[in-house]
Amino acid sequence: MSEWYWLFYIALFSSMESKINSSDKVILGIDPGTNIMGYGLISIRKKQISLLAMGAINLSKLGDHTLKLQRIFERISELVKEYKVDEAAIEAPFYGKNAQSMLKLGRAQGVAMAAVLNHNVPVKEYMPKKIKKAITGKGAASKEQVAAMLKSLIRYEETPKTLDATDALAVALCHHYQAGMPSGTKSYSNWESYLKNNPGRKA
Repeated sequence: MSEWYWLFYIALFSSMESKINSSDKVILGIDPGTNIMGYGLISIRKKQISLLAMGAINLSKLGDHTLKLQRIFERISELVKEYKVDEAAIEAPFYGKNAQSMLKLGRAQGVAMAAVLNHNVPVKEYMPKKIKKAITGKGAASKEQVAAMLKSLIRYEETPKTLDATDALAVALCHHYQAGMPSGTKSYSNWESYLKNNPGRKA
């Protein structure tokens, strides 16, 4: 066969391989909190899901709220860079009766999203019930039920000390399941789009 044929074949194969692996990605899931913020990272390679890391950012020893926000920004930024995150997802804050607590939680979520968007990584927001339903089939499932189901889906051995970590892992997996589906969730591709949809978060 002529040389041009082989060059054409190699180019075609490379193009096909690129399309096959186009869905390969690393997803960061975040469970926002003012005392403990959970995170979970999964890798999607050839449709296979594997756990990269999960844990929690302990903020309880930082008395000042601004120091907590600084720590959140720094740690989330480190995770995005370390694992070369392609996409991120975060749980939307639930509405409680304590307005002050809700304000602080909203700030923590906003700073976590800012850390992700600062690296030009798109982020989506999911409601707690949607996440639980995606993992267990029940929107009212407990944290323990979510953790148990995750263990059977991703098959990891070491159980984290806090359920905030498994909650964050559930966010990442929920995001993967929703890929290509009309979810009706809020999506942000950069910091400008986030501020446009959340004018109340501007300093």
